[in-house]
Amino acid sequence: MQQFARFLTMTVVVIAVVVTLSYWLPGAQRERTGLPGARAVIDASEYPTLQAAFDALPAGGGMVRLPPGTFEIENPLVISRSDVLLQGSGTATHIKNVNADGKPAMILKHPDGREVSNNDRLWRIMLSNFRITGSENSGHGIEAIRIQEVFIQGVSVTDHGGDGIFLDHCYEDPRISDCLITYNKQTGLNLLGCHDIVVSANHFEENQDALHCIDSFNLCMTGNNLDDHLGNGVVIENTYGSVVSGNMIEECKGTAVILDRDCYGDTVSSNVIAHNGGGVDLRDAHGCAVSANTFTIMATDALRIGPDSGRITVTGNNFSNSYIGSDTVKRRSDDLAAAGLVLEATSEVAIVGNSFSGLRPHAVELRGDASAKVLFTNNIVTDSASNHEGLLQSTVQNNLVVETAGQ
Repeated sequence: MQQFARFLTMTVVVIAVVVTLSYWLPGAQRERTGLPGARAVIDASEYPTLQAAFDALPAGGGMVRLPPGTFEIENPLVISRSDVLLQGSGTATHIKNVNADGKPAMILKHPDGREVSNNDRLWRIMLSNFRITGSENSGHGIEAIRIQEVFIQGVSVTDHGGDGIFLDHCYEDPRISDCLITYNKQTGLNLLGCHDIVVSANHFEENQDALHCIDSFNLCMTGNNLDDHLGNGVVIENTYGSVVSGNMIEECKGTAVILDRDCYGDTVSSNVIAHNGGGVDLRDAHGCAVSANTFTIMATDALRIGPDSGRITVTGNNFSNSYIGSDTVKRRSDDLAAAGLVLEATSEVAIVGNSFSGLRPHAVELRGDASAKVLFTNNIVTDSASNHEGLLQSTVQNNLVVETAGQ
């Protein structure tokens, strides 16, 4: 009986060993050979500097993981490979630019810099989940030079002496989303010579201007929050086929949205534009639409259509002061300015289905030489004077004017 028990025990042990070996040996074999095509993930904590970790990327690209911690740098960090993911540990990863000579914190560029040919540009660099700060004496936070399909997501970019993020001719499909871009001395996000751009779900606060889009195409700017800027909100120049929609733009000392220098085919729609120095200024824009925006307590010119602009559609907007229902219940003082629409020597403008209420000095104000070929129909004007005198070859009809003195 004892011999049988020993035999049974030995049999179980042998079976266990065989099963264990059959389980581990294939795994060991896979570990030795590796997944075909795989590259190692670089852990920056194993390198003496962040730049050393970036330099360890193979020619074909790869991933660099940034550990939590505060990492002071005196010279720009440079990424010069395609197909790179730089991923931090959220705001626990803090890259701090202590340079005082105007140098950027991080540069994405081909080794040939701005001299790289179009065919040799770097592709597909993504920055994600870290915090990068500077000082008033440092340069840009992140500068990307001629990178195709650059993607910046979940990055906090704060307190730089230059722009927060500067994309320099990152022509193909740049994307900026879910970032916090604050307190930069120049522009929060500066887009120069870009194409098919997505800027979505970011916070911009107290930069000089929030966003510039210059000499570009097809900006899609949606769902962003812009607050308390020292200059303007969104400045778009020489840019075609773009949309600024679903954004909250509040308390910019300058103008909320500016379209200038040969803009055409752009739309400003469904934004809340509140308590800024000015609202939307069409300085040089053609074939554009301004629709379904809420312009509230604007200090000057809630919407201005200038002499170099025309063929504009203005529909479904609400231009208002702080009135919320009675003389005795108000969220804000009546003394706050609430400006309206300004037409300045423009032509071929359709103004249809808008609400103008509690505006001073006029719901619609005419400036400069006479505007012509204006269609002003089916609007409601409440507790506001409206000056249409001087319009040439225009139609003004079917508008409802409501007098509500004291409100």
